[in-house]
Formats: sequence, structure tokens, C-alpha cells
Amino acid sequence: MILEALNYLASLPVTASMHRGFVRGSVNLWSRARRCASDWAEHERHCHDAVRAEVAGLRQRRTVVVLGSGLLRDVPVEELSRQFDTVVLVDLVHLASVRLWLKAKGLKNVRLIERDISGFDAVVAGKEPEPLAFLRQVPYLDLVVSANVLSQIGIGAGRKSEAAGLPQAVVPRLIAAHLEGLSALPAYVCLLTDIGFRVVDRTGKLHQEVDLLHGIAPPAETARWSWPVIPTGEASRDYQVVHTVIASRMQPAPKAADRADAKHGDRA
Repeated sequence: MILEALNYLASLPVTASMHRGFVRGSVNLWSRARRCASDWAEHERHCHDAVRAEVAGLRQRRTVVVLGSGLLRDVPVEELSRQFDTVVLVDLVHLASVRLWLKAKGLKNVRLIERDISGFDAVVAGKEPEPLAFLRQVPYLDLVVSANVLSQIGIGAGRKSEAAGLPQAVVPRLIAAHLEGLSALPAYVCLLTDIGFRVVDRTGKLHQEVDLLHGIAPPAETARWSWPVIPTGEASRDYQVVHTVIASRMQPAPKAADRADAKHGDRA
């Protein structure tokens, strides 16, 4: 508890006031990740392997952006720092523990951006959500990694919608907006996302199953695995919560000129 308290207190002053309400949840996740390190190890290995496979196929490695960088457990940050000119980490909160780790590793080409990428505020304002439009302004962008943030967008939007009295239809709308935003980028995309979870007991009996993408179909997967987010003994002696995770590879969107040429060719 002492480490958690220190991380919390140290993270508050380096977090924008509008996002400080998320610091406690990030610290709680950091604490769970430390307790469940052995149970999460295989999931993290699968995530790293998916990112490595995408990087291996790139002709240029100038800038990589990681959406939902969180605790830096789902992406091989040190490798990315060696392979790319610039690494940009985007999340609502960058804990003091994360900042300290980056400094200790001497990763000088890593940049932190504190940003809400859900698009929820746009929906509340009656606008069409384009939460990833800012990425189109990033120069020399060769790779974007969406690191297990898609389902979190849905969970957060669900809670906010309920509190604001908005219809739950907002949730699939924002999940779709994230996927549409990724597909519109002029860069390769590695999508890592949990698509659902199930609650099972010690005998393997299924007690609950939930679709985390609310009916929105993800891109074709290149890999699939199970992630015991809450293993037996963490929250209950009798049950565990196991998430299903996929990796997907998305091609860069064609440039406007290329689309025009293709359209002209179709007419000819």
C-alpha cells in the first residue's frame, strides 16, 4: 500500500487537472499487474510478438505511436526506442512509475502525450467523433499500435453515458469511431484488443460472458489468445475473469491521389 500511495501522490502533479480522476484507477491497475505478473506474462508475450511482427515488415521506421500505452507492459518499448527515430506514447495518464522507468532506461526519443482518445466529449457536444484525427498531423508516421485500449473506450463511455443520461448506443458508436480512425491512417496499424470476457469457476463452468465490443466487428485477426485479467484468488477464491484478446494487422489508407487514380481507372 505504501508504494501505491507514493505512486499516486507522485503522479498527481504531473497529470493535467482534467485527468487526475483517472490516476487512482491507473495506480490500482499498476498494483494488480505486479501481483498478477506471472498470470499476465503469456498475454504480454503475445502482445509483444504481434508488435514485433508488424515492425519486422516495415520498410521505414521513423515514428511509431502507441495508443493506450498505460503501464508499458503490452508493447516492447525499449525495442521500439532502438528501432524508431521517435516513439510517441498516448494515454490519459502516464504514472510517475512509468516516467521514472523511462528516465532510468535513458529512452530519450520517447515522447509522452496525455490525451483522451475516446471521442466521448465530441458526442456530448453533438459532433461526429473523430478521436484519432490528430494522428493525421503526425509527421513521418509509419506505425500505430492500439494497445488494448479499444475495450476500455467502451467501458469508460458506458459509465459516462449512464452518468450523463445518454443512450448506451454511444458505446458502439465510439468503438466504431476508433476502428474507423485507425483504418483512415496513412500508416500501418497493429491492433491489440480484448473482444470479450467470461467468468468461469474452478471446474471450468461458464457463469457469464460479455461482448466488450458491443456487436462491432473487429478487423480480421492474425492471432487470438486468453488473458486471465483477474485470476483465481485475485478477487475470488472460486472464480476467474478471462478475456479473449486478438491481434489484427491493418494496412495504410490509400492517399487521396491514389484513391482518385483508382476511381478514374474504374471509369476507364
